[in-house]
Amino acid sequence: QAQLVESGGGSVQTGGSLKLSCAASGSTLSSSSVAWFRQAPGKERDFVARISWSGTTNYADSVNGRFTISRDNAKNTLYLQMNNLKPEDTAVYYCAAGARFSADTASAYTRADGYISWGQGTQVTVSS
Repeated sequence: QAQLVESGGGSVQTGGSLKLSCAASGSTLSSSSVAWFRQAPGKERDFVARISWSGTTNYADSVNGRFTISRDNAKNTLYLQMNNLKPEDTAVYYCAAGARFSADTASAYTRADGYISWGQGTQVTVSS
């Protein structure tokens, strides 16, 4: 089971950028799908983006075109580049690994319960 540590969160103004990192140990991130989720206060944990073992990327509609997920296999690290940030992007961001699902479908990889390992989260705050 992977141990995940996120970093890179912070406070920015609308239109700003941040790059989140998720360093993994105990498991290889490239062996299955890994993802980013986010959770705003009082809301459920929502899917943001994922990258499959083959490098296929998928995004939530709300971030498509603004966020980019990537993976450095040599460093065993997952990234989320966030551009043109909006106040509604304010949340705690979590990386997830250890996919439980075998079917590579949106109904599978967008579910939080589809992943075994989670980081502790990093806060992103976007002010207007």
